[in-house]
Amino acid sequence: MPIPALETLSPDATRRLNGMVTRLVGGLGVRHAILAVARSDGSPLWLGATGAADGGCTRMTADTPYFLASVTKLYIATGILRLMEQGRVSLDAGMAAYLPQELVHRLHVWRGKDQTGEITLRHLLGHAAGLPDYLVIRPPGGTSLFEAAAAGAVERWGIGEIADLVREHGRPDFPPRPFDGRRHTIRYSDTNFQFLIAVIEAVTGASLQAAFDDLIFRRLGLSHTFLPATPAAASATPAPAAVWLGDRRLDTLTGAMASFNDLFGTAGDQLRFMAALVSGAAFDDPATARLMTAHWNPLAFSLNPRPVGPGWPMEYGLGTIRYRLPRLLTPLRPMPELVGHTGVTGSWLFHCPELGIITAGTVDQATAAATPYRLMPRLLDLLRREMSHETPFR
Repeated sequence: MPIPALETLSPDATRRLNGMVTRLVGGLGVRHAILAVARSDGSPLWLGATGAADGGCTRMTADTPYFLASVTKLYIATGILRLMEQGRVSLDAGMAAYLPQELVHRLHVWRGKDQTGEITLRHLLGHAAGLPDYLVIRPPGGTSLFEAAAAGAVERWGIGEIADLVREHGRPDFPPRPFDGRRHTIRYSDTNFQFLIAVIEAVTGASLQAAFDDLIFRRLGLSHTFLPATPAAASATPAPAAVWLGDRRLDTLTGAMASFNDLFGTAGDQLRFMAALVSGAAFDDPATARLMTAHWNPLAFSLNPRPVGPGWPMEYGLGTIRYRLPRLLTPLRPMPELVGHTGVTGSWLFHCPELGIITAGTVDQATAAATPYRLMPRLLDLLRREMSHETPFR
């Protein structure tokens, strides 16, 4: 029997959601949190915000923009697919078709052979290229770029510096995976999406902010989504929430924040964007959206903690994560699958097809990056019980 659509929330569910967002603050250095729930069409059901937005006395509100971190990959993928619809790129063309040879040569040398020419836009979108993650590469005797940026030792970098770091000190994780209908283990790498950004800028001849404005933001009415160090960021009201790595504020590192190429946005804009992906309204042809979820590859399992990026049990499509817990971990009540993305600062944007809901939010704390994966099972269980009129666990 299908679960009925959720029209309103009961007072008990509202109380429990308030408790959920309140409990996010305090542990692991989390200073503020926001949690939003909407129907699949984007119409809001509940939104709660708590804590200090700026580390002081300014309160986090429903309208406070927050750092999306790698949730931005959904937008980058959407931008590439919009360019595909316009006939300006092909997913199966090599990235070298759009970028200068001096930038991309010898980025991927596997067993003595340069395989960079085999890397397509589809490989980049699906983390199937094998390129190492530039943020965690450690040059001999040095620190990673992620660590150096967090310490304020590196102010700014661009795609040229990323390419040099990968070429000189990186080691491919695997040869480019074939898209042959089979499932292949892949590894998450921010390098892939930095090169996709370079493709967007090269093809459009515009900055990433201007390209997003043209391809996505104006189309969907996302007036509160922007990149750092842009006029939209400077004029944002309320001011964007602070971003933390432990006790260190990252958002004050303006050069590094701009170099990450990740967006800020409000929860309302996030819900609207995901609703447009779910319906296909983000594209000229609604079927284009299905390319993002047509095939899933498993992300690699690793015992080594990585400061950026998810791994097992998540799977990856094109710019999109699928999160579903293995049945052995939830034998009595399987968790519905979620489709969307998370970010290293504990941000998330997910659609749950089974329940017909969208959820967005953040804790803006890199030491609490796993927050979405801990929160989602409890949130989905509450909403499923609410829809089925079951008594929640006390």
